Amino acid sequence: MKKNWTFTRIREFLRLNPKITIGLFLTSFFAIMAIIGQFWTPYIVTRMDASSVSQAPSLLHWMGTDNFGRDVLSRVMNGSGITILVALITVLIGGIIGTMIGALTGYFGGIVDEIIMRLNDILLSFPSVLLALLLISFLGPGTINVVLALGILFIPSFARMVRSEVIRYRDRDFVRNARLQGIKPLRIILIHILPNARISILTAAAIGFNNAVLAEASMSYLGLGVQPPTPSLGRMLFEAQSFLLNCPWYAIFPGITIILMILGAALLSEGFKEVSGA
Repeated sequence: MKKNWTFTRIREFLRLNPKITIGLFLTSFFAIMAIIGQFWTPYIVTRMDASSVSQAPSLLHWMGTDNFGRDVLSRVMNGSGITILVALITVLIGGIIGTMIGALTGYFGGIVDEIIMRLNDILLSFPSVLLALLLISFLGPGTINVVLALGILFIPSFARMVRSEVIRYRDRDFVRNARLQGIKPLRIILIHILPNARISILTAAAIGFNNAVLAEASMSYLGLGVQPPTPSLGRMLFEAQSFLLNCPWYAIFPGITIILMILGAALLSEGFKEVSGA
C-alpha cells in the first residue's frame, strides 16, 4: 500500500512538473546510453575501415561513418560517457568543496566569511572558460587536468549559493532550538539546515552539470581536454569541421547530443527552481 502511494505521488509530481519530467527523460536516456557505451558499442570506436570512409547513415551505420571509416554511433556512445563522467566529477568536486565552504562561512560569519566571499567575488567576475584555459595552461592538457580545473572553478558558485541558504535558515526557530539543546554546529548544518536547502543545491548541480558539459566539449574542441584516440563529443566536432561537405553527419550527431544533454540539465534546473518557488 505504501509503495503504491509513493508511486502515485511521484507520478503526480512528474505530471505537474513537465520540465522536470522531460529533463529526467533526456538525462536518463543519455546516461544509459553513455553507460552502455563504456562496455559495448556496435563497432570498435578506434577501428578504421578504408572501405567505409564517409558513409551516410544506413542500417549498418545508423549515424554514418567519419573520414577514417569509424562508426559515428559507436563514438558518440563512448564519447558521451567521457563527457558525462567529466561533468559529474567536476560538479562533485565543486559541489562538495563549495558546499562545505559556503555552509561553514554562512553559519559562523565573521572576518573569515568576508575574506572568502570577496575572493569568491573576484573569481566569479572573470569568465570561467578563460580561467579554465589559464589553469590548464599551467597543468597541461588532458582529461584529469580538465576535471581539476573545472572543479576548482565551480567551487565559488556553489559556495555563494549554499552560504546564502545557510544565512537564510541559521536564525530560524528550529535551528535556535537545536543550539539550546547543545547540538554541535556541524550536526546542525548537516541535519537541520542543508536538507532544507536541497532544492537549491539540486538546481545548482543541474546548472553546474550543464556548464560542465559545455566546458568539457569546448576544452576538447580546442585540443586541451580528452586526447586522441579516445573519443569525445567536443573532439569529434573539431575533427568534423574539415569534412562538413563530405560527411556532415559527423558533426550533426555529436552536436545534437551535446544540445540535448544541455537541454535536459537546463529543464531540470528550471523545474527545480519552479518547485522551490525561486
